[in-house]
Amino acid sequence: MEHFIIEVNETDVKREREKSRELRKSRWWQNRLAIGRCHYCGENFSPEELTMDHLVPVSRGGKASRNNVVPACKECNSRKKYLLPIEWEGYLARQGSQPMEYASE
Repeated sequence: MEHFIIEVNETDVKREREKSRELRKSRWWQNRLAIGRCHYCGENFSPEELTMDHLVPVSRGGKASRNNVVPACKECNSRKKYLLPIEWEGYLARQGSQPMEYASE
């Protein structure tokens, strides 16, 4: 599969990371963490065990916005790395796993 590549400059990345820090402080994000479910594996975790993952990574042109961030356990977030959703699904298929789908999200 060809990787989707977009030119992202350092200034944009810094701006989006700052926006991510602010989003982490929001009531909306705290409520997402309180649910305690990893977006990828569907397992339950304490809020302290969940991280903010960008569906489209900032390094690939993603934005720090509510429609681009999900709670993820540290293991899933580390495994996903910089992959786009379609690349992540391909990775899971090669591993013999299926992506989680949530009707409530």
